[in-house]
Amino acid sequence: MSPKDATISSQSFEEQAQTRLLLYLWDLGGIEQEVKKGDLNKKLIRGKEKSAKYSSIYDRLEEAGAIALKKKGSSFTVSLTNTGLQMLAEGLQAPEFQFGGNQVGSAVANGLLKWIRSVGDGISVSEEKSPEAAQIESYDEFKQLTLDVYDRLNQDYNLENLVPIYRIRREIGDRITRSNFNEWLRQMQAQGIFLLQGGEMLDITPDKAEDSIKTSLGELRYYATHLNN
Repeated sequence: MSPKDATISSQSFEEQAQTRLLLYLWDLGGIEQEVKKGDLNKKLIRGKEKSAKYSSIYDRLEEAGAIALKKKGSSFTVSLTNTGLQMLAEGLQAPEFQFGGNQVGSAVANGLLKWIRSVGDGISVSEEKSPEAAQIESYDEFKQLTLDVYDRLNQDYNLENLVPIYRIRREIGDRITRSNFNEWLRQMQAQGIFLLQGGEMLDITPDKAEDSIKTSLGELRYYATHLNN
């Protein structure tokens, strides 16, 4: 296989796997409830495939805001967002999309039947609304959420306790003002919970630098390390 063919094959697998993952998650009720990642993988993983093969698919969909991953104990749950519903609809309707192999498994076929029937009943993906997250109004609430986000990013992306601050800020999003995020993250460092570090960020961009944090002396800090880990 030529390098060009290998690239096309890889792209084809990722596009197919992405749509299958979203379809199975929707079929398991992921738009209304959190689904165990293990249950989703039972449908998603075929034959002798390993779960690690789909790690990049989960990462890609989470980055796009199509799914939400949440750590519960030693396992994870997955839920489907409105963005994920729209991506699923677009993926299934794309003219170039097709399932690989010589046959379509019953899990795919049944999921597609359920999808077609729901659309036929007039259920529009654009009408689905993700619940609005509550605003963070106290330092204690911010501290707990930030630690949860830190732990999830650190584990999901194997960051080795060096989590980019811009990713924490973006995960929390509009639930907190920028000034409160900066103030309370510095407070977590003052209390010995986090160490905020500078250093080198190879893929740094102006927006990532802006979403990092500055010290009182104006020095940029790109990473957070949980000192109690």
